Amino acid sequence: MKKNTFTMIDDKGNETVYDVLFTFDSDETKKSYIVYTDNTKDEEDNIQVYASIYDPENPNSKFEAITTEKEWKVIETILSTLQEEVQKKTTPSEE
Repeated sequence: MKKNTFTMIDDKGNETVYDVLFTFDSDETKKSYIVYTDNTKDEEDNIQVYASIYDPENPNSKFEAITTEKEWKVIETILSTLQEEVQKKTTPSEE
């Protein structure tokens, strides 16, 4: 299975390859979002995950920053739900 990846170049010309975790459209905000990672870890050994607004109709458009608390709540809710689903699948049931 081929991973869906993209490369970003920062202000200093450094290239970073990101793995796309998922994309979704929000009925609440009427925007499309992309959630992605560069697979680096934070101080607590959690994989860094990023999210941006994107235009699925224009693959060459720039990502937009998420600036509202409402949008972050939508994304956090989806990430929490996905994390719970993954944990259910990887944790043996007590039967």
